[in-house]
Amino acid sequence: MKSFLNFLVVFSLATIVMACSDKKKVKSTRTPVSAISPQRIKVIYDTDANNELDDQHAQAYLLLNQETFDVKGITVNATFNGGDIQNHYDEAERVLKLCNLERSIPLLKGANGSFQEISKEFDPASYDGEEGVDFLLETTKKDSVTIIAVGKLTNIALALIKDPSFAKRTKIVWLGSNYPEPGEYNQDNDTIAMNFVLNSKIPFEMVTVRYGRPSGTDAVKVTQEEINEKMPGLGPKIDKPIVGRHGGSFNNFGDYSVSLFEHIDYHVNPPSRSLFDMVAVAILKNGDWAKQSSIPAPIFINNAWVERPANRRKIVVWENFDKQVILDDFYSTLKESTNVNQVN
Repeated sequence: MKSFLNFLVVFSLATIVMACSDKKKVKSTRTPVSAISPQRIKVIYDTDANNELDDQHAQAYLLLNQETFDVKGITVNATFNGGDIQNHYDEAERVLKLCNLERSIPLLKGANGSFQEISKEFDPASYDGEEGVDFLLETTKKDSVTIIAVGKLTNIALALIKDPSFAKRTKIVWLGSNYPEPGEYNQDNDTIAMNFVLNSKIPFEMVTVRYGRPSGTDAVKVTQEEINEKMPGLGPKIDKPIVGRHGGSFNNFGDYSVSLFEHIDYHVNPPSRSLFDMVAVAILKNGDWAKQSSIPAPIFINNAWVERPANRRKIVVWENFDKQVILDDFYSTLKESTNVNQVN
């Protein structure tokens, strides 16, 4: 605990104000993106692509929503599962190829290690994750870009250290946390990075996970049978098939999706898997597909969320996702992209 607090002091993070009884959320008046922007939404996708299987589905859904999103690039980071940074890069590249966009959209390596490790003796001229983080910084100088982050927040925190003005020119939509409860994968992969971002000024939206709760993205589940029925053959057909993560040869994302679901563990009843990350893309496409609220930014200390009701810094929390509408749009997007040449 002592070393953690010292770390926060080193980077001039805000003083923690302990929770009080008033935890009431304030409703947001934000208009859904789909209703206010006739232009495509410029995004960067920051992912631990080789972690399980939701990252790949989110990436394909994002890339094939060409009428909605203008994808400026993809950055990867390494989390506990899925191997080192090269494995995550390779998996993101497979999906890019399956969407026939590998020549159109940059793919860059971000952080392999944790924020605390990298920032101890931070050298802005040379550091772990430099390629991906510098891409975030340079791209947001040129365009108004939203970053969809679906892994740990290490790349975002490093960007804030290298260039604090980064906070003024982008927005983070992060898939992560069981807020207000502990114990979520993306959060636990780099809690210090998450706290650093929460204590910064960067606009921040938290797309909740909430394992086992109907209010989180965990509820947006699909069964293997559903994937086997709906996904085969979906997506653009590519001339040169890719070799999948588990072997096999694939010339469309739908068939690769079937393979991913064949090589994953199932623990719930009925056996199913959640498409967490895909939901973060969906609510950016249409904010009506979930509920949002604005709260004073909390912080995570000693494996517990600490509310800070006096905190002027506000973040948006997303919950209560419309599972069926989101899944219907996902399948529809993949179906409409079949046999269509993708252009960026």
